[in-house]
Amino acid sequence: MRGALLHAVGDDKLDIRDDFTLTPVGPADVRVRIRATGVCHSDLSVLSGVLPMPLPVIPGHEGAGEVVEVGDQVTTVEPGDHVIINWTPACGDCPNCVIGQPNLCMTYIMRSFAEARFRYDGDKAAFGMSGCGTWAEEIVVPWQGAVKVDPEVPFEAAALIGCGITTGVGAVLNTAKVRPGTTVAVVGCGGVGLSVIQGARLSGATTILAIDPLESKHELAKKVGATHACTPEGLGDAIGTLTGGQGFDYGFEVVGRSAAIMTAWQATRRGGDVIVVGAGAMDDKVPLSAFSLLFEGKNLLSSMYGGADVRRDFPRFAALYQAGRLDLDSLISSRIRLADLNEAVAALKSGEVLRQIVVFD
Repeated sequence: MRGALLHAVGDDKLDIRDDFTLTPVGPADVRVRIRATGVCHSDLSVLSGVLPMPLPVIPGHEGAGEVVEVGDQVTTVEPGDHVIINWTPACGDCPNCVIGQPNLCMTYIMRSFAEARFRYDGDKAAFGMSGCGTWAEEIVVPWQGAVKVDPEVPFEAAALIGCGITTGVGAVLNTAKVRPGTTVAVVGCGGVGLSVIQGARLSGATTILAIDPLESKHELAKKVGATHACTPEGLGDAIGTLTGGQGFDYGFEVVGRSAAIMTAWQATRRGGDVIVVGAGAMDDKVPLSAFSLLFEGKNLLSSMYGGADVRRDFPRFAALYQAGRLDLDSLISSRIRLADLNEAVAALKSGEVLRQIVVFD
């Protein structure tokens, strides 16, 4: 089968090849034929080494497809079902799962560093990103990693729910619990940032400011729910005009850089909530003073995978899409083929595109 392989961090090109095979399906596993997968900034972070993965690795974690085969112990899905890939399967037994934080379960993530599900060039082992590797035609995941979805939801939209939508909308609904009538600032208007904006709109926020240095992204931000938009340089004026100089009730950072976290901090009022959504580098330090942390009274929150329980949230977001309350189609910049992935990665690096979706035949 076909797939895209990263041999080493920093490689100029992905190795797109057609000789991949999969390890056998275990009793608690599901084999999925991928029908659509996103090209996400987290994938770029694997290519650059910001998100460490075992090598060689097939990137891709935001995907949807059709169940081909299930293990003897699997009862949640069957061949022919449409599923969304969950890149953080919850084991159900670890301390995080037991206390109701399945999005923080590390059981299968850690296992994915030791289990190479792919073979190529004879019997050479290759890993899948976060145990997935959706930049391949088929994958094998634990049953918790394949969540059934209404077959009426297009695969492209379902793929977005697998990461970007759940991360962004979930950050608003699950982590921040944004209240109706409040004010929200969103730093970064990529695919996840636009999902945060949509979540704020769903929550009933009355003022939603989109902040991005690329003015070309402002129009789409307003289309999906932002009431105002500015560049980082215009933030001070926006705070004065939109909040009377007090700052916003909620500030979301959706870039993955300390500078963006500080912009969200600046945008948020005293006593407000600052929510970190972007995946940053381990050596990128946030320059907050102990004085500010205490006396400004702001709550600094992290939102890993939108604080989601995907068993609840994947179907919920799919239903919102079907009801016309979540605009997923506008987030798709283009539909491409696997052979175009190197060009797609270069386009995403430029910052001018949102979500490119790889569509498999």
